[in-house]
Amino acid sequence: MTITKLVFLRHGQSIWNKENRFTGWADVGLTKEGEKEAKNAAFLIKSAGLNFDYAYCSVLKRAIKTLWIALEALDASWIPQELSWRLNERHYGALEGLNKAETAKKYGEKQVMIWRRSFGTPPPPIDNEDTRSPHYDPRYTFLEANALPKTECLGDTIDRVIPFWENVICQRIRRRETILLVSHGNTIRGLIKHLDKISDEEIMNLNIPTGVPLVYEFDENIKPTHKYFLGDPEEAQKAAELVANQLKIDG
Repeated sequence: MTITKLVFLRHGQSIWNKENRFTGWADVGLTKEGEKEAKNAAFLIKSAGLNFDYAYCSVLKRAIKTLWIALEALDASWIPQELSWRLNERHYGALEGLNKAETAKKYGEKQVMIWRRSFGTPPPPIDNEDTRSPHYDPRYTFLEANALPKTECLGDTIDRVIPFWENVICQRIRRRETILLVSHGNTIRGLIKHLDKISDEEIMNLNIPTGVPLVYEFDENIKPTHKYFLGDPEEAQKAAELVANQLKIDG
């Protein structure tokens, strides 16, 4: 029986990852380390003997650049690619651009952790007049105003992503295509929660490292049968722990 595979890849380190800022829908680029992570992800994918039929990505350049670097390194820039706003990172509302450690000092670590990781509690919303609002971004002009988030919790992000998963991506998985999906920490967390049926409480402790490919294998009913990070498991764990500790990093 043919095993259908999908590779989740969180974008490489972004400028605001390095600066420990809430990023969300803000369109920031990769650091040199982030570009290196994208190339290393391609090396791991190639070493695993994976070849892709199709790629999906958000409309944010840190993910797009990760996708392009990885595909170029794989000599696979030619494969069909589709960008969707539904694969964007969760919107952090009024927290976007703020330093995480400084925000924790102001509001308390407990409150900020709830905003960051809880399933149902979003951060404070952003005003429509705020220049950070997606209303001012030309890539979203085709959307109805009420479709643009002012803030999102993980539950909101899942509600945004799952229709695209079920109506678009799953169609290719049913055709036994091998898929690369380059996205963001919370978007991938939301899909993993959906696929693995993780509880609202347990999902708070799940961390997705940047630049480390995560392979899911599916049966004919698109049920996960196996999942694993490519490369050294200890290195993947260290990278995930770095994400978990970012809240406590000063600046």
